[in-house]
Amino acid sequence: MLDFDLAALYDVDTKRLNGAVRRNPARFPEDFMFELSIDEFKILRTQIASSSWGGSRYPPFAFTEHGVAMLSSVLNSERSVQVNIAIVRAFIALRQYAHSFSELAAKVGELEKELADVNEVLHWLGDENQSRADEIAALQTTPKDWETRRPIGFQKE
Repeated sequence: MLDFDLAALYDVDTKRLNGAVRRNPARFPEDFMFELSIDEFKILRTQIASSSWGGSRYPPFAFTEHGVAMLSSVLNSERSVQVNIAIVRAFIALRQYAHSFSELAAKVGELEKELADVNEVLHWLGDENQSRADEIAALQTTPKDWETRRPIGFQKE
């Protein structure tokens, strides 16, 4: 985001925002913000369609998401204080979420181990049931010597 957009967002003047940034250079490394080049500034001015008498005469600062968050800690407007509080709360909520996620991951690991044990028992039971079914099937078939067996009962001679 550009400095004049952020100034409106944080309810401060662009001059005050840029002054706070220049007073705190250690808080804004290259990956937090940078100043547009002259060529980028010229292209931006043609897109905004500002007159030659109005608007900024200097290239604006462009801020990354980290720079936007850092601005809330160097500005002293009511809006920037509220944004800073919201950022702190968001990070606390994120940390709590990460902690609960790690607890859930541990519980899922335990459940996977228990499921593996249950699966092993089920395979063993399946093998046992198959062997019992094979034994029952063998008992249900007619023996080969059925026709030549000795008859049951009294025999007349």
